[in-house]
Amino acid sequence: MAFCMRISRNFIHTLKSKVGFFRRDLTPWLTSPCVQIFENPDPILQTNVTRFTSRRFESIKAEEQCSSADHAQVLDFPGGKVAFTPQMEFLSESPEVRSPCYRVLDEYGLSIEHSSFAEVSKEVAIKMYSDMVTLQTMDTIFYEAQRQGRMSFYVTTIGEEAINIASAAALSISDIVVPQYREPGVLLWRGFSLQEFANQCFGNKGDNGKGRQMPAHYGSNKHNYFTIASTIATQLPHAVGAAYSLKMDKKDACVATYFGDGGSSEGDFHAALNFAAVLEAPVIFICRNNGWAISTPLSDQFRSDGIVVRGKAYGVRSIRVDGNDALAMYSAVHAARKMAISESRPILIEALTYRVGHHTTSDDSTKYRSADEIECWRVKRDPVSRFRKWIESNGWWCDETEMELRSSVRKQLLHAIQVAEQAEKPPIRDLFTDVYDVPPANLCEQEKLLKETIKRYPQEYPAHVSV
Repeated sequence: MAFCMRISRNFIHTLKSKVGFFRRDLTPWLTSPCVQIFENPDPILQTNVTRFTSRRFESIKAEEQCSSADHAQVLDFPGGKVAFTPQMEFLSESPEVRSPCYRVLDEYGLSIEHSSFAEVSKEVAIKMYSDMVTLQTMDTIFYEAQRQGRMSFYVTTIGEEAINIASAAALSISDIVVPQYREPGVLLWRGFSLQEFANQCFGNKGDNGKGRQMPAHYGSNKHNYFTIASTIATQLPHAVGAAYSLKMDKKDACVATYFGDGGSSEGDFHAALNFAAVLEAPVIFICRNNGWAISTPLSDQFRSDGIVVRGKAYGVRSIRVDGNDALAMYSAVHAARKMAISESRPILIEALTYRVGHHTTSDDSTKYRSADEIECWRVKRDPVSRFRKWIESNGWWCDETEMELRSSVRKQLLHAIQVAEQAEKPPIRDLFTDVYDVPPANLCEQEKLLKETIKRYPQEYPAHVSV
């Protein structure tokens, strides 16, 4: 045991001297500007962000310290002092009042009185709205193309456009994005072209993934956007690792990672939050709580007050936001990014929204939820129309501009699809590259057999497949 303790202390000493990981002088820290933000909270999140100041504790010894009253004892336990009580009191399994949801715009697109939010310029607001319309139109046209048999698979973001675009607008291009599979709007904001989207979905030579990914599984090194994986929540620990590397390199950047409510039921979610809290990694966890994990409703997933309370349990500062309110999303992510980088801490954002479309083109959501429920969210709580009302109220938008935008985007998308369909497919050899410097014998044999099969049965393969 003593040997183990010596190793542990040496390890801590090494981290302290090499990394500064456990370095914390509480006196100057508690008076730093970073903490004073929450002693006198930023008005943007004044009533919504959980106050949290104790992060690291000096004591690693478990000792009892008695006061003058016998019952008023505290245990100086690793992690901080714990008070004793003679009363048997269990923590409640659920709060009496649910965590509030930060909102700026009401359902009519009007600013709520006394609401606080980050200022958005006319230029940024118009780009946000234009990209939301573009994303909505792209989903509609690509979905129809899949139904026509022109592509094998597609995932829509209908109803979640504000989370995509508003969060992207609040981030910097230097920030790393580790997505799930419903965040193409982040790529769109960063400059990924409609032709690049089409090329990926049709898997042609223009696809920078060489046609090896499922449709709608984008990736771009140029745009600091990790390639999407279908496996649920595996991206979350990766995001924490990437954020920790940014911290070690002292980069003025953070990582934003996205996941759904279903992903929060995976072990990777819990490991990632704990990992991020302990390492104090600058990562923003953005949960799209859209009510359904494919066909599983929230009531069958967990009993807790949603996702936001889980952050507190792991020591992660958290906030619940109206995910259909673009201004609220922008403001929350803008503030979260500032805290994540300047204070070197993780932030959890639970964005309440609704998946209006099917989970994917392989799903029929009317089998497990009512059409009335879907229609209510599509019409009454549409994030795109809500944001449009706000920019119209500022005199930044009109019906004529709306018609021009939608017509232009539709023409661009139809043209992109035509080009993508006619483009040559990647050569067969691309299936066997990019893994080994020198391909092993068994892989070479598989490539040879595949080419021979295509030559022997050419009628079974598309004519444009290049051998």
